[in-house]
Amino acid sequence: MLPRIGLGAMNLSHAYGAPLSVEEGLALLSVALDEGVGMIDTATLYGGGRNEELVGQALKGRRDEVVLASKGGMAAVDGVKTIDGRPETLRAQVDASLSRLGVDHIDLYYLHRWDKTVPIRESVGALAEAVSAGKIGAIGLSEVSVERLREAQAEAPIAAVQNEYSLWSRNPELGMLEATREAGVTLVAFSPVGRGFLGDSVGDPEALAPKDIRRNMPRFQPEHWAANAALLPDWRALAAEAGCTPAQLALVWLRSRGEHVVSIPGTTKISHLRENLAAATIDVDAGLLERAGKLISQSTVSGPRYNPAQTAEVDAETFEAA
Repeated sequence: MLPRIGLGAMNLSHAYGAPLSVEEGLALLSVALDEGVGMIDTATLYGGGRNEELVGQALKGRRDEVVLASKGGMAAVDGVKTIDGRPETLRAQVDASLSRLGVDHIDLYYLHRWDKTVPIRESVGALAEAVSAGKIGAIGLSEVSVERLREAQAEAPIAAVQNEYSLWSRNPELGMLEATREAGVTLVAFSPVGRGFLGDSVGDPEALAPKDIRRNMPRFQPEHWAANAALLPDWRALAAEAGCTPAQLALVWLRSRGEHVVSIPGTTKISHLRENLAAATIDVDAGLLERAGKLISQSTVSGPRYNPAQTAEVDAETFEAA
């Protein structure tokens, strides 16, 4: 069983503006290990491999303290994000991940995206070979549908599905939440704090760094942001009533979705890291959690989670546009 709250390491090297320096990243990872984070999640894509190198450096002498997860099937090729699920590509990427991490075994390795030009059974078959070779411990899938999960399970055991899940991204409730529960598969929720929205840390999206990926996400753009920001005063008040921070309330709500649901919030701030990890032991009244689920939901949040190009990259169930 994975820890209920782990650490998504992507933010340290990728996606949200300028990455931390190596020294800053190592400092945060050191605190995470000291605080007993339990699981660290990285990927081939993040920082063009630099994130795996950073995590590997942090784990020197401490490898046995965490469940180590990484991903392949999506990488930066000549500076361009490329989805490639061919078996030969995955074999090479597993080996490269092991090298960058400086380990001989990765506990959980995901197919980061399903390559829609390659049957998923072929991609999963390559990862099953890596399991047999002792290179990885278990296979995961990311941003997949229930249909794809079942196709993959026909090829090899699947330990985890990592899809976006939070109060404001309810896509797993279109089938994946129940399918993973029934199959004994862990559902790993990425972006559990709504890419900062549920942590009340975004402020003005216009002030985000130029290369911050949220600038290309509809919910942070002017036509949707005003309606979403209008939810925050009541959200703050609900967290205060619960006696925790907004980010912690978001993580506790996810814990309530099932024993098989775990979260991997990411952060670049040690204070936020500690805040997130503390949510593992916070109890909130079920009635208040129900109110949270009504306040921020698919019916109250404005805009789709991805733009059309991003939506085309994923296989996970998606709500129809209103």
